[in-house]
Amino acid sequence: MNPEQYADHFIENDEVLNRVKQVTAEKGMPEIAIAPGYGRLLTLLVKATGAARVLEIGALGGYSGICLARGLAPEGTLTSLELKQEFADVARANVTEAGFGGKVEYRVGPALESLAQLKAEGQRFDFFFIDADKENYPNYLEYAIELANPGALIAGDNTFLRGRTLNPDKNGPSVQAIRRFNEAMATDDRLIGTILPAYDGLAVAMVK
Repeated sequence: MNPEQYADHFIENDEVLNRVKQVTAEKGMPEIAIAPGYGRLLTLLVKATGAARVLEIGALGGYSGICLARGLAPEGTLTSLELKQEFADVARANVTEAGFGGKVEYRVGPALESLAQLKAEGQRFDFFFIDADKENYPNYLEYAIELANPGALIAGDNTFLRGRTLNPDKNGPSVQAIRRFNEAMATDDRLIGTILPAYDGLAVAMVK
């Protein structure tokens, strides 16, 4: 048993999230939801920081959306960006079944276009979760910083890309983008950040 398996066995009997994974598989969608331990961490961070407005980039089947919504205060809201309408529909159904349908707004289309629209609307957020196409992670980070309230948290999943980020022989566009993202999360003067080296890597930073 590795450390992740040990940690997960305490939280693996989450019927709601297990149902989301089942539906995602049945729909033929990618089975790439955030790791259970990091899902629990998202709930903890949203609740601990009192985040009232959360922005999720990449909805997939709603697994992370439920984790984020579980940490929201009663008046809190989640805005979720998803490229594909069919994925957003599945996520909405799963989040609604979990009891959070009234807290979530879905915006469908390329995330950079949705982010530009949010910026034009003057929207601001307290927490960001990035888990979408890897080549745009650096762009998503810049938007998150621009849309952040002071002290907002930013979390980005899959920062190791199943080991490719750590392999000097791997230099594809996604790998290079994630390396830039990781470096910025840990060293950008506008942030206080670090990288958590479990599962597939999670970068977390606070906007100063």
